[in-house]
Amino acid sequence: MRRQAQRNARGRRWEWLGAGWLAAGYRPDAVSTCTIPTCPPEWLCGAATEPMWWLAHGEHEVPATLDWLSPRELAVLQAIRFRKRYVEFVTRRWTAKRALAHVLGREGSPTVLAGLEIAHQIGGAPFVRVDGATAAIDVSLSDRAGWAVCLVGPPAADDGPLGVDLELVEPRTEGFVADFFTTAEREFMARLPAGDAWDAAANLIWSAKEAALKVLKVGLRADTRDVEVTLGADERPDGWVAMIVTARDGTVFPGWWRRDGQFLLTIASVAPREPPALLDGGADLGRAEPIHSWLGAPLV
Repeated sequence: MRRQAQRNARGRRWEWLGAGWLAAGYRPDAVSTCTIPTCPPEWLCGAATEPMWWLAHGEHEVPATLDWLSPRELAVLQAIRFRKRYVEFVTRRWTAKRALAHVLGREGSPTVLAGLEIAHQIGGAPFVRVDGATAAIDVSLSDRAGWAVCLVGPPAADDGPLGVDLELVEPRTEGFVADFFTTAEREFMARLPAGDAWDAAANLIWSAKEAALKVLKVGLRADTRDVEVTLGADERPDGWVAMIVTARDGTVFPGWWRRDGQFLLTIASVAPREPPALLDGGADLGRAEPIHSWLGAPLV
């Protein structure tokens, strides 16, 4: 029932949003920055068959006790002085640990979750330790406005890094687009009417760039104009729509995007893959409201 409600909500949202894009010349067989073949099924030719999974949680779902964190994670948390960073840290880890427990077939007790540690490489990319040992499983994390998402790849697979990004549909300025988008992306934005359609497109393109830059393990240290976003138009029954992000050197990062209520979610990888499956027990982003609890008490 929940997933059917999500599909219905998405359908109503995109029926309206799609009208704005169609008015700007956006066609079902077109994409935001250039024309490519209809993404599914041609885009998936040769796609990896190993599954991926995703899970979302809100900050209000994180337990008040912290016995589910590892000693190293607790040490990092205790050094954080700003509540926004504190909340983001625990929400991301709660989401990631619960997703990993599902994928690895482990129970969700605090002791078990404490043994599933999220660490970071020098450049900031996350990796997983299981009971103290580095695990061969790819994860990517993102958070926005009190909500976090974790993307998990198949254990022991060698399919390259993953990238996920969560964004809120919020107003963006023309200056933002001029500063961070490529020429083709700016031309697409110029054809859109003002309002929700424009804001959704601006945040979606930005999110797709972030997801691809996470695959490169450089994040926003890189120039966002070094990658260009191509958005598919055909929404699958599960809510995912194909996309491609292309780097200046021609490297292609295929992926998927979706809108759930006020949030946009994008994923990218180094090779074509089927969209991730939603794990049970998480939050429904389609019903999620932005949370900014840290504003009332900025310091921990």
